[in-house]
Amino acid sequence: MDRQHDKYKWIVFASVLFTYLIMASQRTAPGLITDQLMKDFGVTASTIGLLTSVQFLVYMSLQIPMGILADRFGPNFFLIVGAALTGLGTIFYSFSTHEFVLFFSRLLIGIGDATIWVNMVLILAQWFHKKEFVRLIGFAGMTGSLGFLLATVPFATMILLFGWRIIFLAAGFLLCLCGVLLYVVLVTSPRRIFPEEQAAVIEEVQREKTAVLLRRICLNRQAWALFFCHFGVVGGYVGFISSWAVPYGLDMYGMTRSGASQLIMIGLIGALIGAPLTSGIASRLVTIKMPYIVVHITVLLSWLTFLLCKGQPSFFLLIVLFFMIGFGYGASALTFAAVRQSFPLAESGIVSGFANTGGFFSAALLPMIFGYVLDISGRLEDRYFYGLIIPTLFSAIGLIGIICLKEKRWKVENNSP
Repeated sequence: MDRQHDKYKWIVFASVLFTYLIMASQRTAPGLITDQLMKDFGVTASTIGLLTSVQFLVYMSLQIPMGILADRFGPNFFLIVGAALTGLGTIFYSFSTHEFVLFFSRLLIGIGDATIWVNMVLILAQWFHKKEFVRLIGFAGMTGSLGFLLATVPFATMILLFGWRIIFLAAGFLLCLCGVLLYVVLVTSPRRIFPEEQAAVIEEVQREKTAVLLRRICLNRQAWALFFCHFGVVGGYVGFISSWAVPYGLDMYGMTRSGASQLIMIGLIGALIGAPLTSGIASRLVTIKMPYIVVHITVLLSWLTFLLCKGQPSFFLLIVLFFMIGFGYGASALTFAAVRQSFPLAESGIVSGFANTGGFFSAALLPMIFGYVLDISGRLEDRYFYGLIIPTLFSAIGLIGIICLKEKRWKVENNSP
């Protein structure tokens, strides 16, 4: 019995996605304490923006190297080490007494976080048939949104009850335990259950020179289209909620921290719905590009609505806008369905890393630029109005990217592994 036909694959699926859930929560959880960090450490909005951007910059810069390493040596080791590093970084973050420690902690978290998506995609490719993979990639994207959801009201409530240091310390220990769990599930147990299989279980990768492979990918129009379409739909959402969504609710609507967290939760509910729904629609219509274009147009119109309302739409409209922007973020899993459609499996790691770099390049840029705009602008209302121009421009770039994607004829495969 091979692993793609064994029920053990669902244990792998659950373990990997649980780890992703906890790791994803640590991308945005620090946004809940932005104003507390500014007060406790005496830092400016620009510094907080830079602190957030450090994690995303590290994540972004490691996506292509991680894709190359995962393609060549397999994803298990890198995912296990990544979970442990994220846990250690979160523990250091909880003990920090100086802004330098904050930066170092987010650096470690960024390195660990950089391992998760590309390696998770390849692990699912090892354990599941192609048809199962297309369905499950939407659920993988939904898990990331669940992690963001965990970092809203539940995390905010626990911070209110126990203080932020204790909660981040507990999250760090949990991630270290996840690293141990992954080692058992991905390494030791498969050796016992499938003794006839070797560590390399994905298709053999042609050992092409790294420089040649990178040059070919960087000159590929499809790869750049995927880069920019992910740039537009991911960065505006992730970059905004990671640092500035809670302060936006506090400043512009006079909300409590818990109230602002509930507002952000609306966007995360949209993301939870968007991931599996858009993947299902794309599968049924036998096209990825057309539904993804609709998603990008919707996200762009949502950010434009913020600007038309001078940065302060009505509360009901605000809920709708956050839901739609979150829905668009959830639909970003289609980027990797397009990668699987456009490139051979042997190159899926590096191309997935390249596309993911686009999303987190914008996620790294937005907090820094947004914080700078808040520091130099005049009235509070003007600050957020000018800041919201940034995700609007990013989403326009994303729309151009998906329009430029050349969709290959999609052959529906029912039984092929």
